Amino acid sequence: MHIIDILEFVIYMAAMLGVGYYFMKKNKSADDYYVGSRSMGSWHIGLSVVATDVGGGFSIGLGGLGFVMGISGSWMLFTGLIGAWLSAVILIPKIQRLPFFKKLYTFPQIFGYFYDKKVALVAGIISAIGYTGFTSSQILAGAKLASASFISLDMQTALIIMGSIVMIYTSLGGIKAVIYTDTVQWIILMSGLIFIGLPMAWFAIGGLDLSPIWTHSRDLVSNLPVLTDSLNMQKVASPLSDTISSSIGVISHPKVPAEMLSFRNLSWQNIVNWSFTIIPIWFVGMTLYQRIYACKDEKTAKKAWFIAGIFEWPLMAIMGVMLGLFARVAADQGMFAYLGYATAENLDPEKGLPLLLRTILPVGLMGLMMSAYFSAIMSTADSCLMAASGNILTDILDPIFHIGHTSKNFLRISQWFTLFIGILALLLASMMHNVLQLMLYSYAFMVSGLLVPILGALFWKKSSSIAAFWSMMLGGSTTLILIALDLKLPFGLDANIFGISVSFICFVTLSLMFPKKPKN
Repeated sequence: MHIIDILEFVIYMAAMLGVGYYFMKKNKSADDYYVGSRSMGSWHIGLSVVATDVGGGFSIGLGGLGFVMGISGSWMLFTGLIGAWLSAVILIPKIQRLPFFKKLYTFPQIFGYFYDKKVALVAGIISAIGYTGFTSSQILAGAKLASASFISLDMQTALIIMGSIVMIYTSLGGIKAVIYTDTVQWIILMSGLIFIGLPMAWFAIGGLDLSPIWTHSRDLVSNLPVLTDSLNMQKVASPLSDTISSSIGVISHPKVPAEMLSFRNLSWQNIVNWSFTIIPIWFVGMTLYQRIYACKDEKTAKKAWFIAGIFEWPLMAIMGVMLGLFARVAADQGMFAYLGYATAENLDPEKGLPLLLRTILPVGLMGLMMSAYFSAIMSTADSCLMAASGNILTDILDPIFHIGHTSKNFLRISQWFTLFIGILALLLASMMHNVLQLMLYSYAFMVSGLLVPILGALFWKKSSSIAAFWSMMLGGSTTLILIALDLKLPFGLDANIFGISVSFICFVTLSLMFPKKPKN
């Protein structure tokens, strides 16, 4: 990296720390620190939600999917759109209308109301473990990006640098710092991708032969003859079309396998596994509940969730996998040979995108683009760190030590615990290698333990505490055991699906056997 790029990057990171320091001075209470005074607007919340959900892990992970699968990898985030909109219609009205809504800080507190303290404690432990793992995945994503961008920077050093920046500004500023920086970071990322990353990558690899995409699109609309004819590019032959094609670099090489340019290059197992892992997180994600609490009213929250969904897919999904696909083409062309990667075979798919950007971007733009990707990474890491901190302090320690949200020392204790959880996440990141895998493991553990009990609490009157407790224990542990054993599961399905199934059967059976006791 040139000194100009390094300066741009350093200035950006310093600005993020400055935001954390600013809100440290502004925060006066637990409401300020954890739920943003419950007065945030829809656009800030919506962009923060999508920045958190997609963020750097999925940005790097999507690049890896594009590298391996092509544009069909974008369907992963289509499940995010479905989850966001379902949550807006089904979940948000239920949560916003709870009589104790204004007193909520965390997701497991809802379990305490509908069930009992023991169930809330278990929910807090599951959520804290899951979000600590998710924070680790974001730190790992940042380290991969940094080590690929700065060749002399090893992974461990990159992990320490990324983890330290995220820990410091998050622990200082709380949720307001997180949400406001998320908005800025998301705008920076989108601008960087649209105006720098995509066009420069396109021209650097010499363009792509997109005829398979046109053919696929033609098939999808074959019942519309007029549109079909317009999409059948092979029938259009004119000097003007030839001029346009040559001017944008659509040439016959490099040839990309047709399946990588098709939206159908995935199996039904991909669809089922993604759906059961990602859609449910919108119903059990602590980071999302914190933002529901931070909205000033129900209408604001629902609008924010609709905004988040449409930004996830198709906008971010398509751009993410296209950049990964461009990286695959670049690797096949031997563009990374100077870094020791003569072909794509020995290259970590998740490092393809960072290496592409490092190779093609000129002085000045490299620093801006790297800042954009680090923005995405930090926008997820900070939110997950806040979630884990809130779970441990509010749902696990407060019931035992009675710290109390009104305590004068609560704000300071919260900051120290956020820093402590960040250190744990950093240690976990140092032991993992695959960003997307770590993210999906964390998702799966939370979903299999928490989804069925929360749906039961909100929508089934016969739900009981004993059923909730054991469904969480058995659902979450089933998923963890299956993942740890690394078994070849039936039909190629994820362990998460079996965990949810065990949780559901247990929950329904025990609720009928041990009915809910009426509250005094």
